[in-house]
Amino acid sequence: MIRFYYHPTPNPAKVALFLEESGMDYEVVPVDTRKGEQHAEAFRRINPNGKLPAIVDTDGPKGETRLFDSGAILLYLAEKHGDFLGEPEDRPELLSWLFFVATGIGPYSGQAVHFQMAAPEGMDYAINRYRREVERHYAVLDAHLDGREFILGDVYSIVDMSAWGWLDRANRALPGSNDALEAFPNLRRLFHTVEARPAAARARKVGADHAFKTDMDEDARRAMFPSNYPQAS
Repeated sequence: MIRFYYHPTPNPAKVALFLEESGMDYEVVPVDTRKGEQHAEAFRRINPNGKLPAIVDTDGPKGETRLFDSGAILLYLAEKHGDFLGEPEDRPELLSWLFFVATGIGPYSGQAVHFQMAAPEGMDYAINRYRREVERHYAVLDAHLDGREFILGDVYSIVDMSAWGWLDRANRALPGSNDALEAFPNLRRLFHTVEARPAAARARKVGADHAFKTDMDEDARRAMFPSNYPQAS
């Protein structure tokens, strides 16, 4: 059984998609980041970094096994399940593109959203920096997808799931149009191909029965961006 610590944001969405694609047994454990539940001692024992997603595999190699970071979780679960990894000869490409999403598209998209949606005014340099890097990463992956159905070629894998999680927020990372992916036709096609899968519709329903906090008030900002506030001595 997989205990899946979840908040409705892009990185947990990737894991939700995998769990629905694979049919693995799992239990959703909501963690409300706007209420600061990610800082609870019990959760920090699972993810010392206090971020979502995280999982506990109750039937792991050492009994209960914790994992955190969406890329690590996807790789672990795919290896455990024995699917969505491509062919053995695809391993170098799979690892390269999985880390490309983890170190490029994901964090730059997150920072683009933050500086445009949550930061105070006057951050024009940061906004330009992160928007341009999102566009650059999109262009790299768009060029790679030319002539390929999926990132590894003709096989659907955890890399496509990982990209889907953040491409879903393209209009927030690059606001100003109704379709931020229009300029990246291969990337847009990939997103809609994954989005059309039945498992994607099921993944979007994960956690829907939990009332996550939606207000971005001062308590939520302190919970989500604690490093912005001086620590009490």
